[in-house]
Amino acid sequence: MSSSDPSVVADQSSASRDRQVLMVYTAAIFVSALLLFSVQPLFTKMVLPRLGGSPAVWSVAMVFFQSLLLGGYAYAHYLMQLRNRMIPVVAHLVLLVLALLTLPLAIASGWGEPPTSGYAFWLLGLFAVSIGLPFFALAANNPLLQAWFVRTGHPNGPDPYFLYASSNIGSFLALLSYPVLLEPMFTLRTQNLIWTGGYGLLIVLIGACGVLLLRSPMTAAVVTLAGDGDAPAPPWGLRARWIFLAAVPSGLLIAVTAHISTDVAAAPLLWVLPLSLYLLTWVLVFQSRPLLPHKWMLMAQPLAIAGVVVLLAVGGEQNLLLTLGGHQLCFFVIAMACHGELARTRPAARYLTGFYVALSFGGMVGGLFAGLIAPFAFSWVAEYPILLALAALCRPPGGDERLPRWSRWYWPFLAVLAVALIAPSWSNGKVMAWLDEHRVWMIGAVGVLSALLALGLNASRWKIFATVVVALLLLRAYPADEGRVETVRSFFGVHKIVVTPGGYYHVLMHGTTIHGAQKFRNADGTPVTGRPEPITYYHQDGGIGQAITAIRERNGGPIRVAVIGLGSGTLTCASEPGETWKFFEIDQSMVDTARDPKYFTYIRNCEPDLKPVIGDARLTFAREPDGIYDLIIVDAYSSDAIPIHLATEEAMAIYKDKLAPQGAVLMHVSNRHLELASVVVGIADENDLKSWVYSEDSNRDDEYIFATEVVVSARDEADVGKLASSEQWALTEADETQRVWTDDYSNVLGAVWRRLRDGEQ
Repeated sequence: MSSSDPSVVADQSSASRDRQVLMVYTAAIFVSALLLFSVQPLFTKMVLPRLGGSPAVWSVAMVFFQSLLLGGYAYAHYLMQLRNRMIPVVAHLVLLVLALLTLPLAIASGWGEPPTSGYAFWLLGLFAVSIGLPFFALAANNPLLQAWFVRTGHPNGPDPYFLYASSNIGSFLALLSYPVLLEPMFTLRTQNLIWTGGYGLLIVLIGACGVLLLRSPMTAAVVTLAGDGDAPAPPWGLRARWIFLAAVPSGLLIAVTAHISTDVAAAPLLWVLPLSLYLLTWVLVFQSRPLLPHKWMLMAQPLAIAGVVVLLAVGGEQNLLLTLGGHQLCFFVIAMACHGELARTRPAARYLTGFYVALSFGGMVGGLFAGLIAPFAFSWVAEYPILLALAALCRPPGGDERLPRWSRWYWPFLAVLAVALIAPSWSNGKVMAWLDEHRVWMIGAVGVLSALLALGLNASRWKIFATVVVALLLLRAYPADEGRVETVRSFFGVHKIVVTPGGYYHVLMHGTTIHGAQKFRNADGTPVTGRPEPITYYHQDGGIGQAITAIRERNGGPIRVAVIGLGSGTLTCASEPGETWKFFEIDQSMVDTARDPKYFTYIRNCEPDLKPVIGDARLTFAREPDGIYDLIIVDAYSSDAIPIHLATEEAMAIYKDKLAPQGAVLMHVSNRHLELASVVVGIADENDLKSWVYSEDSNRDDEYIFATEVVVSARDEADVGKLASSEQWALTEADETQRVWTDDYSNVLGAVWRRLRDGEQ
């Protein structure tokens, strides 16, 4: 048979066309996913300054993205119900072109300043108006292009789910490259222009996909795959399970992200890590030959659930690697098990778009619960343990249990165990004290028991679920904090007020970070009377106390002070008669907590008429008159979750404008995980200010007197008084090799690296 034989030529032509179809469709889906998931950290970073850099901004953003993903999938599902192939192609290309006309990305006019309440719903509106159309168009691409691919008649058409893996590879690479490459290398404006160019390229690729579809012959096989086949429709029970299997890891994604970002930084670096792992699970489970077999993941899932229980019992926030690594590894395994079940039960290609609608609906439900409902329903981060327990129900129905005779007695055994362990927490007896002392071992043992049930006895998922619930109840009954704990939750996070044993101190905490504390009893147990002494970071011997004293002495009399960040109100008692101190605070719940005398009495005793300015300081402080403050204290950095937009060149320019002729800016940069002193020195230098860094221990033995790191910046040495000649304060030059942070550029990864490097020296 010669190469000129018509059948050979036809076969070669068909093979060439199949390769072309596969290449173009894979490229289009890859680029679409790349754009879809790079826009999330990119635009959210634009929005962050509007709401103080709160990690909750990312949670609400995820709810928006998941909800619009559902809309895009439903739109794709509707289009592919049409038998005419031309209409879906033309309609989608028109939508993409209309979306292109709204680019480059920008916050919509009229949405520059948030309201005083209802932040979550305001954010959803901002996202919808600003990027709703381009994101909706991108969201529809994955199921739509897969459905088109089925209809091209390609040999792989009957099982197009491998393209979903290609999509998630693009998503994974987009998220992974953002904190490592895009954020450190490019400004937000440059990132925006690159993204807009990519959107234009995508339209060309999707146009090519449409042309290949329309040129494909309508063979009988294609008609069958397109919807006329005999494959039975998935039952509603299976559809409901798809939704549940998608909802649990989606909610866990937000809960884990909030857990780790609260104690490090509200920055894309930490948002994209769990989201990247989440997407990687989709890549792995939809491979034709999974790299990690599903049965392995089902075996590892109970161990991962037990691992989170142990991590929550131990804490671990003091250790960055444990916080980031441990929780995310366990999350990865749990998500792999859930998504593996979805891949195992996926339907025939005919029902592809409906399957994706169920997945996106489940993702939206999980996101709504963790991102919007839970913050209003609970005063603590209850969504993480709730979703962790529900993860046990994501396991497939088990077969025969091993040791069935023993298994019958497990329910009464678990009930007795729960009562025996939880009941003592209602008293202050010796048993309670012993259990409290051994809380980690007790909680860990119950958590490990749930894993043993699954692996050793092949127990039903309901028994595993119930055992995990008992372990999580023990976490609540025996908290890691010593003393009495009350929680206050708002859009900006969960704050704990810890009353230490004996009532000696009241401590305000956000995660594991202390925002302030007040001494209520003396060593002999008698109540503290008179004006409270500022302690923690604000004691008179520390950097903040020394700076206030030096500026007061340099001024020769009363000073006018602005303080960004209220905390427990400690700095109200650093004022002296005749002075004017004005506080700026974004979180009304923080103000209410600091005012409540059952928690703290700084404000009542020192500034009873205090009227803090509520709102993000970049917006509210910018309205203050120029040239009036002798000292500006930026105290938004004592928490490990930092509002980055308050440490940029533009922010320092605002502070400088508000300074009196001999005024100074004092920035508190104590942080476990990020080195921020050099950042402040750099932004001050760009504004022609000199900086002195203080990083000393007070050498006091008091329990709540902390070492602090602060930077004071001023125009001249004379403006900082005796600090300029103090050995504790080092005049520091800006590092010319370190790029200055601006509203358009920041590098959290670099700050983390410098802290780790300094810790090793």
